[in-house]
Parts: sequence; C-alpha cells; structure tokens
Amino acid sequence: MTGSADRTSKPATALTRDLNAAVTVPQPDQDAEAALAAKGLLAALPPDFTVDKASGDQRGVPAWSLAPYTFLTGDAPDTVNPSLWRNALLNMNTGLFEVVANAVYQVRGMDLSNISFLEDPTGVSQEIVVVDPLISEECAQAALKLYREHRGQERTIRAVIFTHSHIDHYGGVLGLFEDRTVPQGVDIVAPEGFLEHSVSENVYAGNPMQRRALFMYGSLLDRSPQGQVDAGLGKTNSNGLSGLVTPTFDVTSEVARPRNIVPFGPVNIEFQLTPGTEAPAELNFYLPDIRTLCMAENATPTLHNLYSLRGAQVRDAKAWSEYLRQSVAWFGDRSDTLFASHFWPRWNTEETPDAIVSFLTSQADLYRYLHDQSLRLANHGQTMTEIAEVLDAQVPEILAEQWFNRGYYGTVNHDTKAVYQRYLGWYDGNAAHLHTLPPEQSGPRYVEAMGGAAKVVELARQAYDNAKSAEDYRWAAELLSHAVFADPTDHDARDLEADVLEQLGYQAESGPWRNFYLAAAHELRNRPAHGSGEHLPSPQIITEPVLAAMPLKMLFDYLGIRLNGPNAAASPLHIGFTITGGLPQDPSRCTVRIRNGVLVYTPTSADADTPDATYTLTRTGLNNLTISAKDPATLLADGDLTVTSGTIDPLNTLYSTLDTFDYWFGLTTP
Repeated sequence: MTGSADRTSKPATALTRDLNAAVTVPQPDQDAEAALAAKGLLAALPPDFTVDKASGDQRGVPAWSLAPYTFLTGDAPDTVNPSLWRNALLNMNTGLFEVVANAVYQVRGMDLSNISFLEDPTGVSQEIVVVDPLISEECAQAALKLYREHRGQERTIRAVIFTHSHIDHYGGVLGLFEDRTVPQGVDIVAPEGFLEHSVSENVYAGNPMQRRALFMYGSLLDRSPQGQVDAGLGKTNSNGLSGLVTPTFDVTSEVARPRNIVPFGPVNIEFQLTPGTEAPAELNFYLPDIRTLCMAENATPTLHNLYSLRGAQVRDAKAWSEYLRQSVAWFGDRSDTLFASHFWPRWNTEETPDAIVSFLTSQADLYRYLHDQSLRLANHGQTMTEIAEVLDAQVPEILAEQWFNRGYYGTVNHDTKAVYQRYLGWYDGNAAHLHTLPPEQSGPRYVEAMGGAAKVVELARQAYDNAKSAEDYRWAAELLSHAVFADPTDHDARDLEADVLEQLGYQAESGPWRNFYLAAAHELRNRPAHGSGEHLPSPQIITEPVLAAMPLKMLFDYLGIRLNGPNAAASPLHIGFTITGGLPQDPSRCTVRIRNGVLVYTPTSADADTPDATYTLTRTGLNNLTISAKDPATLLADGDLTVTSGTIDPLNTLYSTLDTFDYWFGLTTP
C-alpha cells in the first residue's frame, strides 16, 4: 500500500489533551525543587549558548547548544506532559553555580551531566579537583573557561575524579588540559573496575547501544513542543570529541572507608564504593572539611533507571537501596550540603534541617520498594508485564508525592520489569512464549488471521479514534506493529502507527519514553521500507582514545564479536603476533586461533604447534585493524605490519571473516 497520509507531526488528540490537563504540578513559586535549581547562580549561560566542535571537517558545527531550547517558557503545551515540561524548565537553570562558598562550584547546562570544581576551602592553594568532565572535550574546555573567568585564571588542576563508568562522566577529560595531554602529577581518580566497564560498555554491544541511545535522548528529533524537550536527566548528550584516560588512582575497598581521608592537593576526600548501582563501577565521596557529600549519579531528583532503555546490564535495586542507606550511615549526620553529577544540589537549612537524610532515605526506600514488591508479586506467580501494570499504580503516596522521586528518567513500569529480569530472566514460564516466532514471521500470520492488512489498520483506527484511555493507544500500536513487520511498505499501517506512538510520547512523563515514542514515529514516517533512511555516515562508535586504552585481550575479544562464526568455521587459522608499542601491562607476544567459528586469544607465544604465519604489528596498526580502519595490505604498506614467517594470506583470511556493523538499522521497522 502506498498511503497518502500527512507524515509530519500531528497535534495532540482530545484524549491526550485531557490526560495531560489532568496532571497537576506545583507553581514555580511553590516548587521547592525550582528554588534549589536556581540557588547559587553566579553566571547564567545566554539562551543561545553554543559550543562548536573543534576538530576535523566538523569544525564549527555545534557540539552543544541551548539555542534550540528557547521555546521552553511558560505553561506546558498540550503536546507535553506538564510534569516533564516542569522538569525540562528546571533543567534550563544553566551556568556557573556556587554550591559551597569558596569550596565547590558547578557548571550545569553544558552537557547532559554536570562538571564540578573543588577548591581549597582554606583559600591558600589555587589547586583544584575536577569532578566528571562531561561527554565532550569542547564542552569540558568551555566549562573550565567559565569557571576560571569567575574563580581565577591561576586555578590549576591537581586531580580529576571520574565518579563512574558512563561516558558523560569522563569523555571530556582531555579538554581540560593544554594539547590534550594530562600533565605529570595530575591524579586521575576512579572506582575500582572503572576502565574495564567504561571500555566494555562502549565496545562489546556499542553499536546497538549507541543506536538506541539516539532514540532515548531524542538526538535526531527537532527541539520543539512536538519534539524533544528534555532527556529527563538533563537536556541531551553533547556530540563533540570524547576521550578516555587510564586512572592513576583506583579507589578500592581499602581506600573507601568512613573517616579514611585521602588528600588530593588541598582537597581532603572520603570515598564510598557503590558497585552495581547506577553503574557497574561507581563511587560517592565526602568532603569532611566542608561537610559536603557528592552522590555521583546514585541520588538525583528523579527515579533512575534499573534498566537503561538504550541497553545495559540490569542494575541491582537492592544493592542500590543498601548503598544509599550506607551513605546515610557514613555521612548523613555530618553533611550540610549534597550535590551530584546531574540536576541541582540540596542543603540542610533551619527550615529543613534533615533535608539531605530525608532525600537519601526516601530514594533508598523507593528502590527497595520496587525490588521487594516486584518479587512479592513474582512469588504470587505474576509475570513481568503483569507486575509492571500493578505496581505502576501502587507506589505509596508518601514516596510518589515527592517530586524528586518522579519518573523523569526511569519509570516504575520498566524498573519493576528490570527487577523481574534480574532474578527470573526473559522467560515468564508460559510455554507458548518459550519459542515464539520473530516479528518478521509472526506479523504476516497475525495479519492473515485478522483478515488482512486493511482489516488490521481498520481495527487499529477504530481503537485510536474511539480511545477512552492510553491503553487503547497501546493496543492500536501493538496491532499496527504486526502489520508493519508483515509488510514494511504498508504506509497506511506505518503512518497510523506513527500517529499512535506520537500521542503516547506526548503523554509520557519520562524524557526517554517520550523520546523513544517520537523517534519511533519519525522512523515510521521517514525510513524507507528497505535499507537505511538517514543517509548519514555510520559514526565510529569505538573512538581512538577508547582503542588506545583497551587491554590487548579486550581488542581480541571485540574481534571475536566481529567474527562471522558460520563463515569462519570453514577456515581454521593459527596466527602468531608480536605487538610493538603496546600497553605496559600487555604481553608483547600472543597467538590467535580460529577454530569452530570462535576466535581464541592466548597471551603467549608458547604453543606446541607452529603458526600458519607470524607477524609483527604495531599497537596502532592493531587498533586500526580492530575497527577495519585499515586492511592488512594497507598496514603492510604503511609499515605497521611485517610478515615474519609465512605469508599475509592467513591475516587476509581472518580480516575477510570480520563483519562490519550497520549503524542505521531499524528499531520500530524491520
């Protein structure tokens, strides 16, 4: 079917208008979070603030800009959930903020995350500690410039803290330093396991994770009342140059103990390790000299993700809750100020002397509630989907009424599903669901069973036009997805599904849910039935700094993921490598076998069998080979590769069995 529907964004339907009108939010002058978001502002960013990319053919293209968000004023339009609109407005409190006078300063609104600057509270030293230097180097550099303009150009960096292993907390680090080089004597501080997890997250499943992140953060959507308004945790991701630096100081369990003070220049710090919470490797820290607690991303004014929609390992709600309680036990009665790497700080005051402990305790109990109640219902035999529907409406009011617990980023619905998945996995025990058909096969059968494509679209249209609740829209979307997967050229089905998903996006309180729905609508309206619809080059997911930081084993692990096993099974190989210019901790010699469709890396040259060929390969050459930036012939010509025995043919055979991943695959379409 060709269809002739208008494929642009639609206004809110009557049902969406009614649902959004029923959402009540506090007036700004009565909103405690609004007062916190504005407190301490020293220098506001201009409404059109922009940071340009600084390298390559993208020089001059914005890496970050607030200019598209100037529409965020006044009351919520009917195409945005008023609660999400409130959050989007609060995230427009941008600029340099004083958190603790002469001690802690933050720049907010230069990326998805915050960058913080810790000073000598005595005022004697000009050395500072930088916390979480954003995603992009250009943004980190601009934030440091703004900070120094107001706190002194003589401020020099003594240490950088990465609170955890997500790129918005370390990617911009090289932008802090001249010539992108970390000077001698500067400590790079991170939780134990940081490097492994930061690299693996961007490598092993990096392609689908980053593709889905485009949907989650609304990267390709217009910034408008009918498009992206916020990411729920900040405005969105910057897209400049990202790097990675190997930590020089690992925070271990021996270091992370209450009242164990570690000095970094003039700044004294106590650490708390929180592995398996918001990130596999994460830490909180406490500044005893100024009674101030940094909660990284473990406690911010939103319900967070127990499962990230971009794709990630499921997080441990029980451990998260227990670490928050530990934070209270270790630091609660010693803290007057709390700040984090997203959103705004909190302070104890005469009116609210227990604000910090109350905040941490409430969030700890929220995560524990979702954990325990999900498992209670699972023990009653309810499935993941059933549990999510029940608990969506059963969070106690004492927790749900706190605006800092609202689902701007995570949601009760998908967080409870994450708890179920963590303990019981994807299978719900129903044998009919044990070996279901993929959607490309089940779609045509559903369509045929319901009387053909036109009938499916008609049923969905009736559900959509006569909808009495959002559940009717959800049902229409389910029907139409079958039709689209049965025939991706059916534009009647595609256009109607886009309209339905768009309305669900308009109704969503969660920034990621809105962005996923609207990005899906965009894909349905604009992606051709076959092939990529973006006509854009595939981005390099694994950047040069990430490659440079990867241990040798991890490089070969990634090559094993790229290996086309069925093809490689017919071509067993045994290759020896001598790697020059590698990382200090890596072996200089290794062997690689292709057997049974699997790549097997051995960090030694000791092998009873003689390799088919041996090569001397520079680490730079191996990095380029790993991402197919250069083939063996080019490496040979460039002097990065030397054949020391045998021929180049075995390496060519290995190279020919490596898949190249298409970035622009469909998510809502086949």
